[in-house]
Amino acid sequence: MRRSLAALSALVFVAAGCTSGASPKAAPSTVTGPEPAFKLVAFDSCEQLLSSLRDAAAGAVGPWGFLNNGAMLRGGGAADTAAQRSSLNGGGKAAAPTGQEYSGTNTHEAGVDEPDLVKTDGKRIVTLSRGALKVVDVTSRTVTGSLTLGTVDDASGKSAVNVTELLLSGDRALVLGYDYRAGFDDVPGVSGAQMTLVDLAGAPKVIGRFTIEGGLLDARQVGGTARVVVVSRPRIAFPDNAKLGGDDDARIAANRSAVMAAPVDAWLPQWTATDAGGKRTEGRVDCGAVSRPATYSATSMLTVLTFDLGGAALGGGDPVSVVADGDTVYANGPSLYIANDQRWRVLAADVVRTRGATSPARPSTQVFKFDLGAAGSPRFVASGEVPGWLLNQYSMSEWDGHLRIATTMAADNTTASAVYVLRRDGGRLTEAGRVDGLGKGERIYSVRFIGTTGYVVTFRQTDPLYTLDLRDPAAPKVVGELKIPGYSAYLHPAGDGRLLGLGQDANAQGRVQGTQVSLFDVRDPAHPSRVAQFKRQSGSSEAEHDPHAFLFWAPLGLLAVPVWRDSQPAVLVLKVGDSTITEAGAITHPGRYTAIRRSLIVGGTLWTLSEQGLKATDASTLAEQAWIAL
Repeated sequence: MRRSLAALSALVFVAAGCTSGASPKAAPSTVTGPEPAFKLVAFDSCEQLLSSLRDAAAGAVGPWGFLNNGAMLRGGGAADTAAQRSSLNGGGKAAAPTGQEYSGTNTHEAGVDEPDLVKTDGKRIVTLSRGALKVVDVTSRTVTGSLTLGTVDDASGKSAVNVTELLLSGDRALVLGYDYRAGFDDVPGVSGAQMTLVDLAGAPKVIGRFTIEGGLLDARQVGGTARVVVVSRPRIAFPDNAKLGGDDDARIAANRSAVMAAPVDAWLPQWTATDAGGKRTEGRVDCGAVSRPATYSATSMLTVLTFDLGGAALGGGDPVSVVADGDTVYANGPSLYIANDQRWRVLAADVVRTRGATSPARPSTQVFKFDLGAAGSPRFVASGEVPGWLLNQYSMSEWDGHLRIATTMAADNTTASAVYVLRRDGGRLTEAGRVDGLGKGERIYSVRFIGTTGYVVTFRQTDPLYTLDLRDPAAPKVVGELKIPGYSAYLHPAGDGRLLGLGQDANAQGRVQGTQVSLFDVRDPAHPSRVAQFKRQSGSSEAEHDPHAFLFWAPLGLLAVPVWRDSQPAVLVLKVGDSTITEAGAITHPGRYTAIRRSLIVGGTLWTLSEQGLKATDASTLAEQAWIAL
């Protein structure tokens, strides 16, 4: 994934597909542990690889193409699966060269940055607005740089290049997006995930681009190194089977014929790289480095790319691939995990009628671990599987070499949740311990792991907040439980044994009533309590499902979250004390329906971002200081 384009060295592991999920025993509280390890087998040649991929994909095809992630995939295109991200950290505190403290992106793990709409280094704010990268100086409060990156197709009027998020390292920004006209192998509609490296030392300028077949899943940055995860699908042109009427067997046979005729290039992601001088290099994942487990579907491939943001250009990304599916990324610095739950395979049992194919009786979550500790490409080191559905990246946390993972399992016409502790045993992630039976009849709404303590919120009518003691990986246990109306969709550490929860209030029947912010005292894990609550009727917040929108600034006890209420968007600013939550005010932007997406602190100024612009507000008084149109 990384440095040398010409000598692309990619390691592809084929690992997900038709494995049977572990099924629960008599009750959801006794679900089985992880599946046996995926045995990786290297291919001796491209011919052997092609034969294996064709056979696996033919067994996974249905009457209308591949069924994956709950949707029929027609082939010939990348899945635009930019993850629905959830982001303990709050960006923490950082000091700019001028000495001003500032908030970073609210991320899961301290020191591991995540892509977002806006970044700051305490001197400038860098953001994306209407396809352009904008640089704002925080001292003069003016736009000091602008660079158009997104484009529109003149013929169709649709986006040709779309930019979505960015990462920042020194004077470099890595902008993530899509090139919808990448045209790999001249196949129409095959989009490419695109990474653009921008130099911010002077006027912003592009110094490198890298485009790879597929859709962006997520990315992580540690220091000046960025890891970008991409999902691609095989480019197979299935026939138009509408003429076959209601004969699914004939449709499946025709689609299998298309699979068996596809070349190996249909599965291996292609990429192109361009440097500042316009020199173009291109390549693909090398089939000579492909491996596989015993069973898989060959309907999807994960590729992890690595970029040095301080380099002269992006280079070739040093791709490392796994022939598997994935929808959730978690990293803590030394390790990166990609998880894939198998909900769609339950749907496949009803929708896809394939002779001889089996689907798991219950959904399961597969986990792939990469070691990021050594220089160079990440190493795929282990994989495992647990029963149930994963909520988001906060459902995973590595501590002292163990992965804690929380899932919800459906069985016997009810649901229950569990936390598994996995350890690495060679190439396997095996179960060290578990605690299950959480929230019977409910599902997980939020999870937070903080050191050796875990917090899990489940909900149906009331919100049980469970506290878990995870000090002994072999014997995790529930030590406390608090039942209150409503639920918390996001949990955030507030220091000194306090925990903030953002979600929805609810009545006795479980009907949601509006935005709710709770302050929990968790100093005694056996007796958690809610010591303060703030409610806003009929409101909702983007931060409930995207914690990048959540800002808690501990030095001022300031909480800022975007809210919608009666079609009126604003940033709600609250003051959080030891046992109090009080409303300080609200910030709006020009335009009645202008949604404010993000909030930042730089020095004593609270910055809020919308598509219209940036507003600077005194963080203590909420007096407006400046408006910068974007």
